[in-house]
Amino acid sequence: MLSPSARFSALALLAIVAPATIVAVLGYVSIRQWEASSELLYREQARDMATMAAEKVEMTLRRAEDDFLDRLQAALRAERSPGRAVDAVLAGSPLVRRLYLVGARGELLYPRAWKESDAAIFGPLVSEPAQRKLERGGQRVVIAENQICLALLTGRGGQPVVVAFLRDDDTLRREILATTLGALESPTIIAVLDREGRTVYSRAPIGDAPRVLSVQFRDALPDWRLAVYQTPGASPRQAVRRQVMFFTGALGALVAVIVAGSVATWRLMRRETEMARLKSDFVANVSHDLKTPLSVIRMFGETLEMGRVTDEGRRQEYYRVITREGERLTRLIDNVLDFSRIEGGRQTYRMTPTSVEPLVRGTLETFAYPLAQQGFKVEVSVAPDLPEVAMDADAVGQALANLIDNAIKYSADDRALTVDARVVDGRLVIAVTDRGLGIAPEEQAKIFEKFYRVGRSDTQGRRGSGVGLALVRHIAEAHGGDVTVESAPGEGSRFSLRLPLGRS
Repeated sequence: MLSPSARFSALALLAIVAPATIVAVLGYVSIRQWEASSELLYREQARDMATMAAEKVEMTLRRAEDDFLDRLQAALRAERSPGRAVDAVLAGSPLVRRLYLVGARGELLYPRAWKESDAAIFGPLVSEPAQRKLERGGQRVVIAENQICLALLTGRGGQPVVVAFLRDDDTLRREILATTLGALESPTIIAVLDREGRTVYSRAPIGDAPRVLSVQFRDALPDWRLAVYQTPGASPRQAVRRQVMFFTGALGALVAVIVAGSVATWRLMRRETEMARLKSDFVANVSHDLKTPLSVIRMFGETLEMGRVTDEGRRQEYYRVITREGERLTRLIDNVLDFSRIEGGRQTYRMTPTSVEPLVRGTLETFAYPLAQQGFKVEVSVAPDLPEVAMDADAVGQALANLIDNAIKYSADDRALTVDARVVDGRLVIAVTDRGLGIAPEEQAKIFEKFYRVGRSDTQGRRGSGVGLALVRHIAEAHGGDVTVESAPGEGSRFSLRLPLGRS
């Protein structure tokens, strides 16, 4: 007789295996059906891609030639003898290897003479009958045999000028074919073939790759074709085999994934529960920390408003208390707001060269009243030769203020505080040392986590938001540095903010 736990395990296993088997059978049938139609679908997709690529090449080539002809037309109309202007246009058009301009009566306008054997090649193409045919067509033509382009422009007096130019093969390959076809996202090999079937351009070595299909270019590249080759291992049949292997492996791992997912879900629930508790404590602690300075400000403000303090010295002291509590309130709010920006990925820092000593002493000055009121002995030691360091002064000052505030908050009977700044191993080190309660070794790595607070009984009466040290660590890391702690229970703590000197 099976035990209840064994029966539950068997049912759970059956609940996992049965759906997995059904999925396996359906997947196998689907793969076989897909194999039957994959070849046809692959060819259709390849043809669509090749047609699109050919159109894109023609459009890019047409745009480049239109730009050349527009600049040439402007040069012909600009001057009576536009030779220099045409030279400039030709120099700025690497796509054009050779250019001839012929007048209405067949006379050569540019250059002064035919080059090499071009008269025999270009002459019949720009004769008067050919010009009349070009005028009737009203468009450019490309002579397929020699890839010669003809176009009809107008000169300064409105006379027709026939433009005949020969494309530069290297520029065509580099700036048109490579730029256009090289940017296509396709696993296939794309090549351009001339009328003899020779490869003009190939995006990758063809080798023994079989040709899938080819499509004809239109007017811009007559008698040239764009061919698509199948890369090794990319055939539909091989893809089906890979799918079968993948499906089999996935089926074998399905149970493990389900079990791992169950365990991960359980752990995630525990973590979310703990995080919810920490956030609740965070809200309570922040509320308390905000309420305390507000109560002090209100009390002293009402006392001054009712005129109960007649002594000028005491009034100034009350004003200082209100100012210091306001600064404390500002620090608390800044901590919460900065932590919110960090959590949302919106926090930014502005790095500027900053003098270290004024920053340290200015931050300590904001704590002058609570330090004096609680009887702290403060020592400041700043190395005299510190260079200016690229940092966000407000952020680093806020980090230092958090360290000082923690030193005050977790102080013991020996109320002493030391702040020193110096260069160690090529880094600026700003350290805050106290003789307070200290931190146990097992908790020193956790105190920089958000919402974490030391769980000892002697710290529970000292409220805090739980984000101060997390904020210090983020500021240090954003500056390319880090923050470390050296502490032992009952012996105080030393927090060191280490920043690189050369960061810009």
